[in-house]
Parts: sequence; C-alpha cells; structure tokens
Amino acid sequence: MSDKLDCIIVDDDEGVCESMAEIIRHFYSWGDVIPFTGAEEALDYAKSHGPGVAIFVVDVFLGDQTAFDFLDSVAAWYPMAHEDAVIVTGNASTDVVNMCIASNITYLIEKPIRPYSLQLSVRAIVSKYLRFARKLLEDPALMENILAL
Repeated sequence: MSDKLDCIIVDDDEGVCESMAEIIRHFYSWGDVIPFTGAEEALDYAKSHGPGVAIFVVDVFLGDQTAFDFLDSVAAWYPMAHEDAVIVTGNASTDVVNMCIASNITYLIEKPIRPYSLQLSVRAIVSKYLRFARKLLEDPALMENILAL
C-alpha cells in the first residue's frame, strides 16, 4: 500500500488529459499526478500499485468503455474508487447524472473544464483523507483498533 494519495487521470483525448494533469499539478502535493490516455494502461497501473486509495479523474466515455466500467474494474484494488472519483464529460445529460448517482459518484465536471471546479473537486476528496489522518493522530486508541483489523 502506498503512503501517498496519487491522482490518476484517464481521458482518451491526449490534449484534455495533459491539460487536466497540468491544472492538478499546480496545486497537488499529496502524491503523484499520473495521466493515462488509455483505460487499459490505467488499469494495469492500478493492478500493479494497489491495493490502496487514489483520486480518479475520468472522462465519462473512454473509447469502448465508460468511466463507470473503468471504476468498476479498479475497485478490486481501490475499493473507494467510485467515491474518490471526479467524472468529466462534454455533456452532463440526465443519463450521465443518473449513472453518477447510481455509482455513488458526487463530482461531475463539464467540458470545457474550469480549473477552479477541478481543483475544488479534487481538494474535497483529499480533505476527507486529511480529516481521517488527523483523527488517527489525535486518537491513538482508534489507530490501534484499525491496525488490529
């Protein structure tokens, strides 16, 4: 398990993928920012680096699969993948919104991406882990109970 919180970006449009990676790299200091233009290479990375936690920024349509398919496939290595995901789409249709709700995904961003919306979404996910880490530091008994699991 990694001791950092990586941010994994998956978008089959190379320009959009690199643009999101650059936006995130400007503020992200909790782990590596790792962009992928193919779902299969991102899945291979997840298999080789999991189990753990990571933030996923994923385009809703990835060639022959969807972001939801991809997140389902990495969930074996990253159990919180759905909750720790930001979905990016060119059109936030009712179907896309409903799929996000059904998949327990609460962050959906439309293209063209506004840097502040991406930053706020990613930071919201990070803050969940920072709050948990603070709880562990403040409550040694809780940490002992978790370590005993």
